[in-house]
Amino acid sequence: MAVGTFVLAVIFLAFVAVLWLGRTEFGEQARRYYIFFSGSVAGLNKGSQVQYNGIPVGQVVDIRVDPGNLEQIQVTVEINTSIVDIKSDARAFLETNILNGIATIQIRGGTREASDLVPETGHKYAVIKAGRSELEEVKASLPELVADLKEAAHSVNALLDENNRQAVSETLQNIRTITASFVEPSKEVSEIADNANKAVVQLRTFFQDLDQSYTDKGGLKDQLSQTLADADRLAKNLNEASRQLQVVLQENRPGIRNFTQSTLTQVSDLVTDLQRFVAGATRFVSEMERNPTRLLFGERREGYRPQ
Repeated sequence: MAVGTFVLAVIFLAFVAVLWLGRTEFGEQARRYYIFFSGSVAGLNKGSQVQYNGIPVGQVVDIRVDPGNLEQIQVTVEINTSIVDIKSDARAFLETNILNGIATIQIRGGTREASDLVPETGHKYAVIKAGRSELEEVKASLPELVADLKEAAHSVNALLDENNRQAVSETLQNIRTITASFVEPSKEVSEIADNANKAVVQLRTFFQDLDQSYTDKGGLKDQLSQTLADADRLAKNLNEASRQLQVVLQENRPGIRNFTQSTLTQVSDLVTDLQRFVAGATRFVSEMERNPTRLLFGERREGYRPQ
C-alpha cells in the first residue's frame, strides 16, 4: 500500500514538473505587444491571426477601446519570438479579406540593425506602431478626391458657359470651311491626273505611229534603203571609172581608142545612174515638202481622240 502511494506521488510530481517546464518555455517564447489603431477594426476578433510578411507568427488575445484615448482601439497580440523578433522599425497593418470580411494583422518591416521593442513608460507591453493599409490610404484620400472632383466640375461648368460655347461653335465652323477649301483643290488635282492620262495615251499613240511609219512598206525605212542603195551603186561606178581612167593614163595613144570605145560607155552608164539618183533625191525632197508627216509616219491611222 505504501509502495503504491509512493509511486502515484512520483508520477504526479513528474506530471507537474512537465507542465511547469512547458509553461515556462512557452512563456519565454511568446511575447505580447500592444497595437493602437485609429480607425475601425471591423472583422478583427480574439484569436485572429497575426502574420509577419505573410507568415503566421501569433494571434490576437484582446481587443478594447484605449482607456487613455477613446479615438483609438487597443489590440493586444501574442507573438512567438522563436519565429521572429519584432524590431522597433516594424509596422502593423490591418488587412480585411473582401470576400469573407475576416481581418488579420500584418506586420512588415524591421531591420537587423534596429533595436528590439521594449515597453514604454505607462504601458505593460511594448507597442508596435500601426501603419495605414492601402484601403485606409484610399479612405483617407477620399475627401481630397471629392474636393478635386468638385473643382473639376466647376471648371467644366465655367468652360461651357455661353461665350465659350459660341467660341466652340465658331471654331467648328472654321474647321468646316477649311475642310471645304481642301476639297476644291482635290477636284483640280483629279482633273490634272485625267489630263495626264490622256497625254500619256496620245504619246503612246505617237510612238506607235512613228514605229509603224518606219517599218511599213513604202515608209521611211524603205525610202532610206532605196536611197542608200543608189548611193552605193554610184560609189561603185565611180570606183570603176577611176580605175579605168588610171589604166588609160598608163596606156599609149592607141589605148585612147579603147578608152573612147569602152570607158565612155561606162561613163554613160555612170551618168545614167547619176540621173536616176538625182531623180530619186528629187522625189524624196518633193515628198518631204508636200507631206512631211506622211513621210515620217506613213499612212496615219485614226488613234484615240480625247472627247
